[in-house]
Amino acid sequence: MQVYKALSQGLIDHGVKTLFGLMGDGNLYMANHYSSIPGASYIASAHEAGAVLMANGYASVSGEVGVATVTHGPGLANALPPLIDSVRSRMPIVLICGDTADGDRNTLQDIAQRELVRPTGAGFEQVRRPDTAVQDLREALRRATAERRPIVLNVPVDYMWKEVDYQHDPLPHANPNTVLDLDAMDQAVGIVATAERPIVLAGRGTATPSARAAIGRLAERLGAPIATTLRGKSLFLEDPGALGVFGTLSTAAALDQIGSSDCVIAFGASLNPWTTDSGALLNGKRVVHCDTDRQAIGRHSDVDAAVVGDAATVADAIIEYLDEAEVPARRFLEDWINKSADLEDNEYRQSPASLKGSIPFHETVRAIDRLVPEDRVVVVDAGRFMFAGYKLLHVPDPHSLVHTCNFGAIGLGMGNAIGAALAAQGRPVFLVCGDGGFMLGGVTEFVSAVQNGIDLIVMVLNDSSYGAEHIQFRNRNMDPSRTLFQWPDLSALAIALGGEGVTMRVPDDLTTVEKAIVNRSRPLLIEVKLDPDDVPIE
Repeated sequence: MQVYKALSQGLIDHGVKTLFGLMGDGNLYMANHYSSIPGASYIASAHEAGAVLMANGYASVSGEVGVATVTHGPGLANALPPLIDSVRSRMPIVLICGDTADGDRNTLQDIAQRELVRPTGAGFEQVRRPDTAVQDLREALRRATAERRPIVLNVPVDYMWKEVDYQHDPLPHANPNTVLDLDAMDQAVGIVATAERPIVLAGRGTATPSARAAIGRLAERLGAPIATTLRGKSLFLEDPGALGVFGTLSTAAALDQIGSSDCVIAFGASLNPWTTDSGALLNGKRVVHCDTDRQAIGRHSDVDAAVVGDAATVADAIIEYLDEAEVPARRFLEDWINKSADLEDNEYRQSPASLKGSIPFHETVRAIDRLVPEDRVVVVDAGRFMFAGYKLLHVPDPHSLVHTCNFGAIGLGMGNAIGAALAAQGRPVFLVCGDGGFMLGGVTEFVSAVQNGIDLIVMVLNDSSYGAEHIQFRNRNMDPSRTLFQWPDLSALAIALGGEGVTMRVPDDLTTVEKAIVNRSRPLLIEVKLDPDDVPIE
């Protein structure tokens, strides 16, 4: 069969049932053939960046490799910002891109694609010859999982119609490390056993039933509260010992408890600057760091003990050591439960009384969040609003939260939301974004959401400004007018693009919003009109 058919069949045989992409002359025959295979789903994006974002959202929710395809030259160049974001979120993605035929000097779109990809941090896998194309695809898929980053598979366009013999070679089964280093365990247990006020910290790497259960047992055995990273949000939502998010998005009460602790035992958490407040939350504490990836341990923060292994195995091993040594449970968990009994579930400031007639930010976001079906996937675009937004939004579990701000770029949410919806298998997706992010990247792929029948609810927090810049001018007593924009009516724009739209200008409009959510049959955009001076950054 031809190479383009072999690559398509290789994707199917490796379990890739959803492919995101934008066709060009470097990849159109492969994408077209893939879409004709029974059981395969090809989702077309309107922009190459959208294809990568969709693959990222799919991988984030499904836990599987996300696969996208773009053409060469400007097609690949357009995909670079989301590729960087996916690298930084350590998301397993394979991006299949066409490449200009070797020696073709007359193609306007020719560029050195390996050199283009290298600065992003993504891996690069070159298809060496037509007869190795399927092997090279297999290697790209293997590397994406093993290296936990995007891999670009580069396919010269002149290979696509070459005849090759197709043979499927399955990927090897992952062999997780379950043999623990005894010296590392002794060091870790020594720290844990002598801690008087320990906290257990769980990241998204522990979002499996076995890991969650084992970490819960360890926290109970230690008498320690449990906190999560932002990407592990809601993992222990119903646990009475839950502190909530550990880091810059912690509540004041949680920060007080974290500040008084003397030990942090972290599982599957990167301990990045946002989790640790640039190290401030770990000052004066002994830190035990456990992860399946040796390279992840101590990457962002110094640690006192490093244990390579899966969370369930390590947590149960620590319990066994504590039991053998008859180490008593601490009272730190009991102290937190007693303290938290009288606390609100979230803390937020009230809107300034001087803002007559405006919609209060916190109350409005909370109210709309409660109207969205409980079993949702939440995607949060980047923007000034997101810091308070993360505290206000309900997330059923860590795999139901898609974080899009790993590169500091706005406008990446819509593509992620479409990919997340394909992985969510019928659950609605709730995208929260700002007006700048929606105009920058959301409008284009809202069209894709309409065309693909995605169950999508988009809340656009519209303060008619680029808010991060607006607040900088305000903080320096400067005129912020150049940050303000007169956007079109966004809800009307959503309707014009084939979706549905409503606008919330006053609190009484919440009834209209509720009806729109209940009765939606197409992607729905809720435009929330806000005062740019009433969008909090915390």
